[in-house]
Amino acid sequence: MEQELLALLADTQSPAEGPRKHAEAQLEQLYHNEAFPMSLASVASHASVPLNLRQSALLVLKTFVLSAWSPQLDEFKGQVLVNESNKEQLRVVLFELATNGENDRKVTKAASYVVSKIAYADYPDHWPTLLPSLLHLIPTGSDAQIHGALKVLGDLVADGLNEEQFFKIARDLIKVVYDVAINDTRKPNLRALGVSVFRSCFEILEIVMEDHKEAVSGFASESLSAWSPFFLEVMKMPMPDVPKEEEEINDSPIQEHHRGIIALKLQVVKTLMKIRLVFPALLSPQSPILFTAVWEELSTLQASFHEMYINDERQGRTPSFLETEPCISHWLLTIPFGVGRLEDADGLPYTLDFLVLEELDFMQSCLRATPVKKALEAQLQSQISLNGASGGSWVIEVMKLVVAYAQITTEEEGLWDIDVNVFLSEETSVTANYTPRTACGDLVIKLSEWLPRLAVEGLMEYTKAVFSLPQASWKEKEAALYILNQLLSDFLDVDRKVGHELAGFIEFINHAIACNDQMFLRARGFLVAGILAKTIDKPLQPIFTSFMEHSIKSIAEDGSEVVQVSCIRAVQDYIHALPHESTLPMQTPIISALSSFLSSKDLVELSESDDLMVTIVETLRDAILLNSGICIAPQSSTLDLLFTIGSRGANNYQLTALVNETFVDIASSISAMGGESYIRLCEKVLPSLTGAFDVGNMTGQNSLTNLAAELLSVLAEYGSEPLPNGFVGAVMPKLNALLLSSSDAELLRPGTEAVKHMLVHDHQQIFEWHDQEGKSGLEICLVIIDRLLRENMEDHAATEVGGLAAELVEKAGAERLGPYLLQLLRAVAVRLASAQEAAFIQSLILVFARLSLVGAKDVVDFLAQVQVENESGLQVVMGKWLQNSVNFAGYDQIRQNVIALSKLYTLADPRLAQTMVQGDLIVPTSSRIMTRSRTRNTPDQYTTIPVPLKIIKVLIEELSSASGNTSGLEAAALELDEAGSDNGDWEDEPNFLDLGLSMTKQDLMALGDDNVGAERQRDDETQAYLTEFFKGVEAGNIAGFRDWYGQLTAEERGKLSVVG
Repeated sequence: MEQELLALLADTQSPAEGPRKHAEAQLEQLYHNEAFPMSLASVASHASVPLNLRQSALLVLKTFVLSAWSPQLDEFKGQVLVNESNKEQLRVVLFELATNGENDRKVTKAASYVVSKIAYADYPDHWPTLLPSLLHLIPTGSDAQIHGALKVLGDLVADGLNEEQFFKIARDLIKVVYDVAINDTRKPNLRALGVSVFRSCFEILEIVMEDHKEAVSGFASESLSAWSPFFLEVMKMPMPDVPKEEEEINDSPIQEHHRGIIALKLQVVKTLMKIRLVFPALLSPQSPILFTAVWEELSTLQASFHEMYINDERQGRTPSFLETEPCISHWLLTIPFGVGRLEDADGLPYTLDFLVLEELDFMQSCLRATPVKKALEAQLQSQISLNGASGGSWVIEVMKLVVAYAQITTEEEGLWDIDVNVFLSEETSVTANYTPRTACGDLVIKLSEWLPRLAVEGLMEYTKAVFSLPQASWKEKEAALYILNQLLSDFLDVDRKVGHELAGFIEFINHAIACNDQMFLRARGFLVAGILAKTIDKPLQPIFTSFMEHSIKSIAEDGSEVVQVSCIRAVQDYIHALPHESTLPMQTPIISALSSFLSSKDLVELSESDDLMVTIVETLRDAILLNSGICIAPQSSTLDLLFTIGSRGANNYQLTALVNETFVDIASSISAMGGESYIRLCEKVLPSLTGAFDVGNMTGQNSLTNLAAELLSVLAEYGSEPLPNGFVGAVMPKLNALLLSSSDAELLRPGTEAVKHMLVHDHQQIFEWHDQEGKSGLEICLVIIDRLLRENMEDHAATEVGGLAAELVEKAGAERLGPYLLQLLRAVAVRLASAQEAAFIQSLILVFARLSLVGAKDVVDFLAQVQVENESGLQVVMGKWLQNSVNFAGYDQIRQNVIALSKLYTLADPRLAQTMVQGDLIVPTSSRIMTRSRTRNTPDQYTTIPVPLKIIKVLIEELSSASGNTSGLEAAALELDEAGSDNGDWEDEPNFLDLGLSMTKQDLMALGDDNVGAERQRDDETQAYLTEFFKGVEAGNIAGFRDWYGQLTAEERGKLSVVG
């Protein structure tokens, strides 16, 4: 079977999709063959098999284990496919494969991961010898064996042990890895792996901390008492000399030792950061000495860091992420790179930039520790008493340190020169690339939060020193201004204005802008000038007006694209900072400069630069909104420029959203100018939009057609009443054709909205219009609605059909619709029964809600007569309505829904009282922990209650929401804050996220869920209405309110008590 598997494993790595998919399917079919897992293990064990296939065998085996080994595993598919005899053999083979020390590290890593998954299910009941074997092997084995054993142990601690299992062996485990870590005869990378395992222990300690705080804290304190001296020793350990270039390229023992020391130091710092997060009180007393150690090391490492990453003194390798991009790689062959941000096969970072990054972060963390603050304050007072208020203090030394590490690396210099979009993404903080440069900015921001005046003065003094030194490099000057840039950005974020004390930086900005031979320094000068204009409380208007004029001129004329883009970005700051009377005269020059910049570029190539395109649109938007009337001025091509950018970047969601938002601002402001202005806007816009429909259809560019539909919807939304003559005739033929032929949700939704807005503003023009076949606008609207309500239409695509249907019913009336009215309402009720998406459900429900506002009894009469899939329409619609009401969005929609439900309740209709709907969640009484698999097999259960009682419950919840009660997240935070935490004189960091925590990752992903975080905002009008409603129904006992009140929960009655 091994030969068959080798062929299949090779095919799974084929670049051709057909053979790859076929091989994957064949492997899955072999799951039921008892020899399958053992054969995979056999393939992985043979040294003669190519490394990639051995790895592949273990990856396939891992997938098999997760799905077919034990019900204890979350991804278990329901059937155990390995007998006990084979399980025993596999445990032995895989343990040997992971720990025998004879395999490549990649094989060891893959085998240890499979072992950890098996251990999660089998340890200790079915594999009691696992941990004892590991703990015995580590003290006595060879380096290679210890490496494998530590990998298995690390995976076990991270993924395979529960709290009870961990605490049974915790002391022995920590003692074993401690002995490895302190043994300086072992290779540094092994010692680093031991520290990494120790850090993983804190993940488990953090989980059980809440329930066993005293015991866990005691255990952590006991462990740290032994480890702390070792941590300090490693931090103070001198770094070996940087290997020579040939030693680095050949991976010599000197290079391996150098990497190992970096990995060891880095793991120590990462562990200290973890301890500071989980047990700050334990680390706080040692924080001053740790702070000193990390500062001293960062000061010592500067020369090595500059040699490897800043000074361009040696030829590095092309970064690995570029090896797959031949065209880029070709351009970079001549660019020297320091080799940065690399990890070994065990996932341990080993490059100097990683170490510097962690140490800068740790230094920033220490600045929040009270003992460190007290020590630094004392030192500051001593320095001031000796040198005076402006004398050299440690604050200036911090500035010296951060400017040293914030300098542009040769890698960044090369990338930014080739791709300005990368530069812009770094500059606008939309990248996830966290580097020593950005960490330096964060460090100064943290310092300024504590010592705002001294931070600014210290940066000013050191910047002055840098710019006055003839030997100072342009990178050093740029870094000083970059730190200022970061500091000013933070001031803006916290809405902190500063006085003219920052005006001293203008001299350095002028110097930077005048450096014609250094584009990055020049670009930085323009960027800092812009943000400084926004930050100074009362801008020095003539100076910054001059800077703005210079920036506008440079957009069109500067020879460097980096500088041009920086100026485009800076213009936004000036527009927001300077008085309107100063910026308005520059509106036309700004738009002309942007037009000139775009005309000099290949728009197809430019469309691939997402961040640049977004920045251009943002600047164009700000310029237009200085006076949106420019869009309808004779000979103005402003809107053409906006639509050109939008059409070229139609595939970019962020860009199209921004173009759409910009057009919303334009349409709303021009519409407010009056009917004549709106007519001129239509004359400018409609030919472009209808033309875009034609181009999109001819070229198959769905994204362009979708953008045109969105802009048309905006234009119609802000239409005059009535619409300009011929508006409907100009747009409906093409819009109707698209709505009746397309299945693209991104087209159907705005297209449907556009028709709805036309009905809102001028239904008469719609009804009087006829297509080429003679069908009236009313008939065409009914056909569109009918298509969108069909079962084969996706919910997402038909989201807006309810609004269109409600508007048509309201505007046409029963007399004009005739028999079509009941057919339409029945179609809405039938489609509501199968609807799943929240927005679509809301859209359909609001058809009945809006009808209920003027005829609640008619709605009940109709629904009681309609049958939907053998159920009463009343049952179907009211069940869906009341189940989803609390998820409604939009002030007007929520208010309409609330009033409609209140009117249904006051009918006191016995048919409603006899209709049963979903009530309250039944909370399980079991004490078992609910795993994902158990949750899937145990769906939520609810009580069943009458419609009037459910209406009351829903309206109570709406009353609470309208009152602006604290959201769930805020309440949870308040509860945690009240519970208190032992922070050990270490400042809490608000909104601090440790992205290494598993629950944090899940919580972040949950932010994308439609039902998460959809908290309501305060709504005084709805609150007042509901207050009067509840007072009225209680006073008159309307519809038996007092009987229903007795069936409310204590929490619901508490919410009603505020009404009195």
